[in-house]
Amino acid sequence: MTPDFPAMSGSLHQAPHSVGPLGPLGHRPQPAAPAPKPFWRRTGTVVTSAALIAALFGGVTGGVVGAMNAPDPTVGTAGASVALQTSNQSTVDVSAIAAKVLPSVVQVNVATAQGQGIGSGVVLSADGRILTNNHVVSGAQQVSVTLDDGRTVDAKVLGTDPTSDLAVVQAQGVSGLTPAAFADSDGVKIGDQVVAIGSPEGLQGTVTSGIVSALDRKVTVPGETRRSTPVNYQAIQTDASINPGNSGGPLINAAGQVVGINSAIYSPASDSGSAGSVGIGFAIPANQAKQIADQLT
Repeated sequence: MTPDFPAMSGSLHQAPHSVGPLGPLGHRPQPAAPAPKPFWRRTGTVVTSAALIAALFGGVTGGVVGAMNAPDPTVGTAGASVALQTSNQSTVDVSAIAAKVLPSVVQVNVATAQGQGIGSGVVLSADGRILTNNHVVSGAQQVSVTLDDGRTVDAKVLGTDPTSDLAVVQAQGVSGLTPAAFADSDGVKIGDQVVAIGSPEGLQGTVTSGIVSALDRKVTVPGETRRSTPVNYQAIQTDASINPGNSGGPLINAAGQVVGINSAIYSPASDSGSAGSVGIGFAIPANQAKQIADQLT
């Protein structure tokens, strides 16, 4: 499966990212603290080819078992039909949201010194400008993107902003892509229905649903190196399932508009290999993400 970022000292941590002695972003795991504390984890991933195959198999199996055991699942795929009941008895059609937004979401594939990485991205322009997280492409020696129609094309990094954990890449030789629509994230309210789309564990086009569970949640993640400035932002918190591989993908409102860029998860486990969704994920607000993206291009 897509691996996790190893834990660093302190209570805030990066998400699953690599298999073996090197942790996410190439850092070696730090000695375990006497009493493990909860961690924030980034949700990008880096794995070796063999690990990726095992991860994909395990991810699919787990998904099937979960679906079979859950009488009222809240996780769907592009072809699934899921409706969320709101307090005023109206429904949010997740299938319609997925159909509208999936063409604007890509899988970001990277090759680093540690192995193969997977993240997600949001289409900004018809000619292939794509917004993702900085930690998805950090250290990448090669980058490509897999489009919603199944094509994989080369890409290059246009710009990065490590302090906000955002980056923009350019897909090569493409046209006619569907740019995502961005909402005013200042209008997001606690309890709003939202949908997350991305490639958790390398499973492209995965759609999960939930609500906005908190706003202005301060998230601080250690920098990529000991000398790097930590990443800080006031996040949108959601219980929509977010896992390694979702990084850079969109958090969508009921109108099919991007309200945030999924970036981190909370994990009570200090073991990077066991990190996964516990129903507490974090997204960089769309207003901040769009402003930084415009500056990077």
